[in-house]
Amino acid sequence: MDSKRILYVSQEIHPYLPENEISKPSLELPKKMNEKGHQVRVFMPRYGLINERRHQLHEVIRLSGINIIVNDMDQPLIIKVASVPQARMQVYFIDNEEFFKRKATFFDEEGNYFADNDSRAIFFCRGVIETVKKLGWAPDIIHCHGWLASFMPMYLKMFHYDDPLFADSKVVMSVYDSKPHTMAPSLIENLQFDGINGEDIKKYENATIDDLYAAAASFCDAAVIGSENVEQKLKDLVSANVNTVVDYAGEGDYVAKVHSLYESLVEEESVA
Repeated sequence: MDSKRILYVSQEIHPYLPENEISKPSLELPKKMNEKGHQVRVFMPRYGLINERRHQLHEVIRLSGINIIVNDMDQPLIIKVASVPQARMQVYFIDNEEFFKRKATFFDEEGNYFADNDSRAIFFCRGVIETVKKLGWAPDIIHCHGWLASFMPMYLKMFHYDDPLFADSKVVMSVYDSKPHTMAPSLIENLQFDGINGEDIKKYENATIDDLYAAAASFCDAAVIGSENVEQKLKDLVSANVNTVVDYAGEGDYVAKVHSLYESLVEEESVA
């Protein structure tokens, strides 16, 4: 496969957050693709527990300053960037005081999901899209990791299908095991405000994390089972909504399998 532009959008990336089943491949995959000669851009949220001084984050003024409206609330988008040590690669951070200042990722001190996680996820995904548009960078492949990034495929396919930057992009969703959770009713309000209705909005009614993955898959070109702990029920939900599913591969085969998937998606595009 010739050099391609690959956009990675992840809810967690090591070393900015502790190493886990999402943060580790979210670093390793773009790093390996970069080494293979592909052009990569990587995005994650700038959670308040990330030490900006230690990781040398700094604001990108030319990309900041956009306002994103979430359910009639104007929220300023701040973009920061840092270089990944020994990876010759940068990570872009989506930041906002309202959504990402708190010193936690998704849970409060008692282990409960934040009530506004739906708004945070929507802001994050739309923030990535707006930043890529401002960069004027057209990705051949967009690979999303984790449920916080699960709204990316829907927004891309519904609202940016005719945008020259995204019209030919192939979208992949990596699915991971998550703590059971049902999203707040505000999710429906937020999506309806953005113009999501009919059969599409039904996918998100009383949505669990599994439902978010299933809904995302319906807007994707392929899905990847990202961990061995993903239950069969979730695998079945995802498989019912997308034609191509790459099952979990151990660490040794992971990069090769995903790269092979990218090749097949790009070949389909060239044939079409």
